[in-house]
Amino acid sequence: MKKYLFVIAALFLLLGVSAQKKQVELDDFISKGTFRAKGVNGLRPMNDGQHYTVLEERGTKIIKYAYATGQQVGVVVDMGNLKESPIKNILGYELSADESKALVYVNPEPIYRHSFRADYYVIDIERREIETLSENGKQQVPAFSPDGYNVAFVRDNNIFVKKLRFGTESAITTDGKVNEIINGIPDWVYEEEFGFNRAFEWSPNNEEVAYIKFTERAVREFSIPMYRASYPEFEEFALYPGSYNYKYPKAGEDNARVSVHVYNLRHRTTKTMDVGDLSEAYIPRIRFAADPSRLAVIRLNRQQNQMDLFVVNPSSGMGNVIFTDREDCYVDESVLNNLQFLPDGKHFVYVGELDGFNHIYLFGTDGRKIRQVTQGNWDVTEYYGFDAKKQLFYFQAAAVSPLQREVYSIRLDGKKQLRLTPNDGTNNASFSSDYSYFINRYSNASTPMEVAVFNTSGKQLRLIEDNAELKQQMGGYELSPREFFSFTTSEGITLNGWMVKPQSFDAQTRYPVLMVQYSGPNTQRVLNQFEMGWEQYLASKGYMVVCVDGRGTGGRGEAFRKSTYMKLGRLESDDQIETAKYLGGLSYVDKNRIGIWGWSFGGFMSSLCLSRSDLFKVGIAVAPVTNWRFYDTAYTERFMRQPKENPSGYDNNSPINMAKDLSGRLFLIHGSADDNVHLQNTLEYADKLIQAGKQFDMFIYPNRDHSIAGGNARSHLYKMMADYLERNL
Repeated sequence: MKKYLFVIAALFLLLGVSAQKKQVELDDFISKGTFRAKGVNGLRPMNDGQHYTVLEERGTKIIKYAYATGQQVGVVVDMGNLKESPIKNILGYELSADESKALVYVNPEPIYRHSFRADYYVIDIERREIETLSENGKQQVPAFSPDGYNVAFVRDNNIFVKKLRFGTESAITTDGKVNEIINGIPDWVYEEEFGFNRAFEWSPNNEEVAYIKFTERAVREFSIPMYRASYPEFEEFALYPGSYNYKYPKAGEDNARVSVHVYNLRHRTTKTMDVGDLSEAYIPRIRFAADPSRLAVIRLNRQQNQMDLFVVNPSSGMGNVIFTDREDCYVDESVLNNLQFLPDGKHFVYVGELDGFNHIYLFGTDGRKIRQVTQGNWDVTEYYGFDAKKQLFYFQAAAVSPLQREVYSIRLDGKKQLRLTPNDGTNNASFSSDYSYFINRYSNASTPMEVAVFNTSGKQLRLIEDNAELKQQMGGYELSPREFFSFTTSEGITLNGWMVKPQSFDAQTRYPVLMVQYSGPNTQRVLNQFEMGWEQYLASKGYMVVCVDGRGTGGRGEAFRKSTYMKLGRLESDDQIETAKYLGGLSYVDKNRIGIWGWSFGGFMSSLCLSRSDLFKVGIAVAPVTNWRFYDTAYTERFMRQPKENPSGYDNNSPINMAKDLSGRLFLIHGSADDNVHLQNTLEYADKLIQAGKQFDMFIYPNRDHSIAGGNARSHLYKMMADYLERNL
C-alpha cells in the first residue's frame, strides 16, 4: 500500500509542477519579447587590440573595456562632461583612426532598409568639446579621413568635406539632384541588393576621395500612394492622398548609369576613372589598397556572371583588370565583402566558388593564383580577416554540417586548419583589431545566445553574457523542443528540416501542420541556433510547425544553391510539395490539414504551392512577389537573367499566371507603402484570382513598408494570422 501511495503522491507532484508552468501567449513573441535573448551590441574594437568600446547608459557614455578581463578601464566619452553640449545622449558613434575624435548622431530619419540621414556631431575627446558637423541640414554616411582632420559626408545627393581644424565646409560635387543624379551614396537597388549605403572612400594619404556617381534619369519612376493613416500620421494627406516617388528599375528595364571618380582635395580637381564599358554594368564596390596610387574597383556585368577586379591609378585615371571570375550561373554577391588586399601590397584574398564550394583563395596583385587556402566539400560562410603577424586567416564555415557554423583559423600556406569554437551549433565571431581575441556569439536550438571572449588559440577566457535569466524563465513555460530531421524526396534529394510538435504530443493523435519557409537563394532557415518565435504559440494551440530548406538554399555547395537558376520557384516549390507529401505520410499528421506560409520570397512560395498542388488546405502569403517581372533588376536578373532572355522562366513560375489553378484557401497580406515588393504584386494577383473565380482573403496595412512594423501593426498581423489558421486550418 505504501508503494502505491508513493506513486500517487509522485504523480500529484508531477501534475503540480506541470500546472505551475505558464502557457505562452502570442504577445510573448511579438510585443513583449519574453524570450528575446540578450546580446552585446555596439561593440567596437580599439586600435591596441586589447580593448573595445561599448555605447552604454542610454547613449550617454562610450565605455572602454579590456578583452582579457572584461573590466571597465575608462570612459572614452561622457556626454554629461562635455563643454556646452547641445545633446544629452547619442544613438551611434564612430571613432577616428587615431581615436582622438568621435563622430556621433541623433535624430535619424530612415530612408530605405539601411540608409538614413541624421544630425551628426564631432567630439574632440581630449578637449571634451562637441561641434555640429554641418549647420546646413541632416547628413548621410559621414566618414573621417584617416588622419581625423576632415569628414566627408553626403547631403542632398552631393558630397561635402568638413575641415575640422578650420571649421569650413566645401562641396566635392554640385550636380546631385533627387531622382536624377546621386553622388557618394547608392540608389535604391544598389543599397537593397548589393548591401551597402556609402559609395565613397578616403585615400590612405588623406588627399583624395573616390566615389561612385549614379545617373538615374533613364530609370523609370515608381509612385507609392501615401495616406494620413495613424502611424505614422501624415496630416497633409487628410483629404487627398499624397505619394512617394522614387527610381526603381524593374527586371529588364534601365538601370542607373554609373561612373567612378576621384576628387583631389589639394588641387580641387576631379578625374573620371577608366574601368571599361559601364553601359550595362554594376559597380558594387570601390576600395583603396594600402598604396594610395591603387584604387580597386569591382565591375559586374549585367548578367552578374562575370566579375572584373580593376586596379586604377587615381592620378591618371587609367586602370587594368587584375582578376576575373566567370561563372556559368552568377557570381554570388557575398564575394563583395570578402575581397581583401593584404598589407604586403603584393597579394589579395578572394572568397568565391571556384571549385564548387565557397573557399578562400590567395592571388598575387598581378592576377596570378598562388593557392587555394581552404579546401573540402563544405562552404566558407564568412571571411573575418588576415593576421599578418601570425600569417593566419580567420573564417566561419559549415564544415561539420550545413546545419551549423564553426569559427576556424588556417595558415597562409593552407595548412594546419584549427577549429576555434568547440560547441556544436551556430558560432559568429568578431575579432579584435590585432586578432589577439575574438568575441563569439554562440547558440543552439535549446541554448539562448552565449557571448564569450576567446583567444585565437581557441581558449574561452570569459563569459560576457550567458542569458541565465532567460534560461530560468524558459523553465517556467510550457515549451516544445525544436527537433531536426531529414528525408529523401522522390527525386532522390535529401532535405533538412526541423519540427516543433504540439505540447503534450501524442503519437496516436493526428495533428494539423503549418509549414514555414523562406526558400530564397542562398538563405537558410534550418540551422542549429536559438530561435523562439510564434511556432511555440502555435504548438500550444495544437499545431505542428515544420520548416524545410529546399533546393536553392545555402550551406550545401554551389550545385545545390544554384540549381534553381533561370527558374526561380520551380524546384523550391517542388521541394515544399514533397515536404507536404512526406508529412502527410506520418502517422501523427492529419494530411488533410496542412498549411504553408511565408513572407516576401516565402510569400511567393506559399502562393505558388497552392497553385501547383492540392495538398495544402491553407496558404498565407505576406508581401509576396507574384510576378518576377515586377521585381528589381539586380536581384531578379542575377537568378533569372532579363525577361527577354528567359521569358518562360519568368512566366511559367509566377503565381499570377497560375491563378486558375489555385486550390485551398489563400490569405494575401501586404503593406501599401512597400518600397521593396510593391503592392502591385498583390493587387494584380488578386485581380487574376477574381477573374478566375477563385475565393481568397486579403488585408492591406496602410502606409506600412515591407516589414509591416510600427505602432500596433506587427502585433495585429500575427494575431490576425493566428485567428485565420484557427478558422481555416
